Amino acid sequence: MNKCAVHKISGVTEPSTRAAYDSVASLYAELFGNVLDTLPLERALLAAFADLVRAGGNGQVADVGCGPGHVTAHLRGLGLDVFGTDLSPEMIAIARRAHPDLRFDVGSMTALDLADGVLGGVLANYSFIHTPPAQLPAVFAEFARVLAPGGHLLLGFFAGDDPEPLEFDHKVAPAYWWSPESLANLVGQAGFVEVARLVRAANEGERGPQGQLLMRRQA
Repeated sequence: MNKCAVHKISGVTEPSTRAAYDSVASLYAELFGNVLDTLPLERALLAAFADLVRAGGNGQVADVGCGPGHVTAHLRGLGLDVFGTDLSPEMIAIARRAHPDLRFDVGSMTALDLADGVLGGVLANYSFIHTPPAQLPAVFAEFARVLAPGGHLLLGFFAGDDPEPLEFDHKVAPAYWWSPESLANLVGQAGFVEVARLVRAANEGERGPQGQLLMRRQA
């Protein structure tokens, strides 16, 4: 993986997002390291994702945008052969300290250091939310490239009602609300079919509804 590459995205560069997350990595890990304990619906969908990956016969999964590694570790607990990758070196350093038995790499979701079709699953849990819409087709095409036919992709995102993605002032870096239908259609253009979707009401402290989209790569 070219860890020095700069991918310019509609005026936003990966280095700017990397610097933003590097600056809050310790606080982020403190605030969200145990967040799954309070999210039973998300845990249920992660369990279904793990079951589908195992049933497909290829257990290796990439947690793309893994942050401090808490969801990566959860997936390992569900029996998956999983590794994490993140744009932020500080996040990766925290993940490695917290979970020394797991693999974590610094890297970009637009250029994964993986051969074609080697994964049974990709998790992108709120990791693409800062990517402007014009760049997302390339991201989803990259996910399709590294997934084996029949492999599964699970996306976590901020769920909106508007058919067009809407930018908002996320506390770390600008991010986007996506309607589940619009996002599913966009991912479908990269060769995926929808398996399931979840939209839940905001919990205390959240800015709005939260979405999960489970997709399968077509043969």
